[in-house]
Amino acid sequence: MANPNLVSEIKSVINKFNLKPVAVLVTHGHLDHTFSVQPFANEYKIPALIHATDRKLLADPYKALTPGGESSQIMAAFGVTKFEEPEEVRELRDGESFQIAGFDIQVSHAPGHTAGSAMFTVNDEFLISGDVLFAGAIGRTDLPTGSASAMRNSLISKILPLNDELIVLPGHGPQTTIGRERRANPYLQENFLQSKPERGE
Repeated sequence: MANPNLVSEIKSVINKFNLKPVAVLVTHGHLDHTFSVQPFANEYKIPALIHATDRKLLADPYKALTPGGESSQIMAAFGVTKFEEPEEVRELRDGESFQIAGFDIQVSHAPGHTAGSAMFTVNDEFLISGDVLFAGAIGRTDLPTGSASAMRNSLISKILPLNDELIVLPGHGPQTTIGRERRANPYLQENFLQSKPERGE
């Protein structure tokens, strides 16, 4: 079982290319995306930026995980019993724009995978989609704070209006483009988007 703390791996890339971290963009509060945020942000004295709705998950990621599930078991195996948010956290809002290191970034709140899932458009060239959109798939919606109906709404209102040329950098798996996903992703087709939500969604 690999240690979920990725700080040393990230630092090796930073040192190799002589980079200077200025912020941590957090797409959502699930543990596989946040485990290393606090130690990394604190070590470099940089802010963590996360949508306001998911901020609480930085200090208590179990609020969005199945009680006693796989993540809890992995953390127990590593002796991790508590979490803290970084020293500096900045809450993001839908539609907000800001600059980091010369990049123009726009925030798009896209709930469904979690209630506070957010995507980041960078220079109108790249979409950091987190676990909202993958190559050929979308993020799961069955964990606490997830919602299949909210995901459908996010796909319709946040993904479909985007330019086909936009390069998508997902939270898992290979990069893709909006155009490719519009054509081939089964979750962006009308029969899925117009289907009635199942009970419990």
